[in-house]
Amino acid sequence: MRPTMRAMQLDRPGERLRAVERPAPAPGPGELLIEIAACGVCRTDLHVVDGDIRGHLPIVPGHEIVGRVAALGEDTDGFAAGDRVGVPWLGRTCGRCPYCRSGRENLCDDALFTGFTRDGGFATHAIADARYCFPIPEAFGDVEAAPLLCAGLIGWRSLKLAGEGEALGLFGFGAAAHILAQVAAWQGRRVHAFTRPGDAAAQAFARALGCASARGSDQPPPEPLDAAIVFAPIGALVPAALRHVRKGGRVVCGGIHMSDIPSFPYADLWGERSIRSVANLTRADGEAFLKVAAEIPAKTRTTPFALGRANEALDLLREGRIEGAAVLVP
Repeated sequence: MRPTMRAMQLDRPGERLRAVERPAPAPGPGELLIEIAACGVCRTDLHVVDGDIRGHLPIVPGHEIVGRVAALGEDTDGFAAGDRVGVPWLGRTCGRCPYCRSGRENLCDDALFTGFTRDGGFATHAIADARYCFPIPEAFGDVEAAPLLCAGLIGWRSLKLAGEGEALGLFGFGAAAHILAQVAAWQGRRVHAFTRPGDAAAQAFARALGCASARGSDQPPPEPLDAAIVFAPIGALVPAALRHVRKGGRVVCGGIHMSDIPSFPYADLWGERSIRSVANLTRADGEAFLKVAAEIPAKTRTTPFALGRANEALDLLREGRIEGAAVLVP
């Protein structure tokens, strides 16, 4: 008899998630049925719920999943029943398109995304393609590991695109930045955090994690930046960051959605400065990042919520009242 699962489901954009109960799905060929131990609440989930990005509905959000293999479909390699696994945003790619064939599977036009185009982790169980799951390092507990699966991974990819510069600015100090600040400091970089103006608690949090400075986004950094990563979904921060980047520097936009970027003088871009976005992740990103995160080891600040409190966790995230990351625990 198949187990029963509980989930928090989005029926229409802008509505509250609805508690549902149904039989757990059976894994198909190459798939895992995962009993979920923890699932992070990401800003991308908020964009899905609020309708900023539109996908398949109804949907169970959540793409920072940590759990254990409850059942395996046919022809499934790499995992066994009881193994602890992590499920990220990238759920499957076609493997045939030019992007997939050139090592850029994060840009695949025929991809599936966990919690967006296939049901995700705001639930007790989820189905995942085994090829896109990661073993979770023993250095992390279930709740602590959950934010690594997207906040950590997108931060890692953003850092790669930012280049090797020593002076790094992080605009928006939430789930991604609080992990990335530790990675960048461990690499020997000087990290400058920028928060909402007047957010003394977030600034103290940033300094406690090794940031060389922390101040409001309305203030200049103490030195010119080699690169800046914008995690906050506020388009006006892009030209603001650009003004603080030295010649040849980069501004990386780390979110999947952002408000419109206002116009700015060409002089602010001149000098071979650049702006680029980050899209999704690759499996190679995940393997490299989780190894580094365990070596540091990175510490995630988490606030756990019962599964039925998913709407409350989303509300607090929307209001900027979560320090670090919210995590649902079924």
